Amino acid sequence: MYMVLFATSVFILMGFIYWATAGYMSSQTDETIEAEIIGLAEQYQRQGLNGLISVIRERVSRDPQGKAIYLFTARDFIKLAGNIDKWPEGGDVQDGWLNFTLNDELGWHTDLSRPARARVFIVPGGLRLLVGRDVNEFMAVKELVERAINLGMAITFGLAMLGGIMMSRSTARRVELINQTSQRIIKGNVSLRIPDRGTNDDFDQLARNLNEMLDRIFHLMEGVRHVSDNIAHDLRTPLTRLRNKLEKTMLSVERDEDREQVASAVAEADQLLATFNALLRIARLEGGGRTSNFSDFNLSELVLDAAELYEALAEDKQQTLSIKVKTNIFIYGDKDLLFQTLSNLIDNAIKYTPEGGDIELYLSSNGKDLELTVADSGIGIPEEERAKVFDRFYRVAKSRSQPGNGLGLSLVQAVVELHDGEIRLADNEPGLKIQISLLGKVLDVSELSQSKEAAA
Repeated sequence: MYMVLFATSVFILMGFIYWATAGYMSSQTDETIEAEIIGLAEQYQRQGLNGLISVIRERVSRDPQGKAIYLFTARDFIKLAGNIDKWPEGGDVQDGWLNFTLNDELGWHTDLSRPARARVFIVPGGLRLLVGRDVNEFMAVKELVERAINLGMAITFGLAMLGGIMMSRSTARRVELINQTSQRIIKGNVSLRIPDRGTNDDFDQLARNLNEMLDRIFHLMEGVRHVSDNIAHDLRTPLTRLRNKLEKTMLSVERDEDREQVASAVAEADQLLATFNALLRIARLEGGGRTSNFSDFNLSELVLDAAELYEALAEDKQQTLSIKVKTNIFIYGDKDLLFQTLSNLIDNAIKYTPEGGDIELYLSSNGKDLELTVADSGIGIPEEERAKVFDRFYRVAKSRSQPGNGLGLSLVQAVVELHDGEIRLADNEPGLKIQISLLGKVLDVSELSQSKEAAA
């Protein structure tokens, strides 16, 4: 856009200069011819025909270079006076002006053809007077100006392209720097700030505003995090003591009904403790924590271990657990967090799939990107609610009868984002399909397929 605007403005400017220069030179030539015609007409009125012929011959003799062109002819175009021998034919006539070429056919005194411009004046009695000028110098200057404009436009276009590329690259670099820093902040490195160059331009002002906004957000997040930690520490300790006391009470209670009630209270306390632990874990993950535990490990073995752990639970519900895992897929990440993520997904699939249903677990790779899929034939999630299930404590209406606190998928999303991955929900027709995309590396192309069916 900069190149087009700059080149267009220069083109308009040069076009105006050309129009003004060429127009001025052309009008000067026409005025000179008109002045000579007026002078010859006055001489004719004073001295008659012979006087006009004498004046023409005198002017021709004073102009050996032939800058001025004269031809005075009779009715039959026979030459009476002038410095060309024949009336020009085939010239371009516009508004009484005749544009033609001086050459040997007209009796021109040189071998070179030259452009000329003249005007015709009819003398009383049918005589014709042609008065003109050799415009070769004018045309040469005009061509010179045209070449200069064309060359200037080429240079202008090149400079405009160079300037446009430099401006675009400079702007793109600044914008890309802001984008890259923003992406790293989004992924959890909230301590980063957008650098500025100290030029006090618009980008520096934008960077300072964004950094001030990030500082404010970071301050608020730290405040919330401290409050959450304080709540967790203040409540977890008495909850743990309460749970321990309930366990001791349960051992001393004799009646079965009372013992069941105390056991139910212990389970509720465990659920509360699990909720607090999950909230704190999510907060740490979203704050960019736990990256110090990253290492290379075999994800294929991890998936098989998680599937083996839940195989018995699937058998209890007469569910089919199908596993298809490509072997020796290694990934750089937190092994414990990814195992917990797999456990949450498989546990949800078993929980929300009816008896006799199917559960599928896939791990595939194309050499660089890998995809982990957990699919079931359960109740599924409506499409309009799929974006909401990652919110904390959100639960789909038809799953509220099942035990849980609505933090499982929130924790899964936090772990996936910590590993720079992406999680997607899709319809399995029936059921739900959860797909997780991560970056990994495959050391062996062999594939391990297992199909395990549990039946009561």
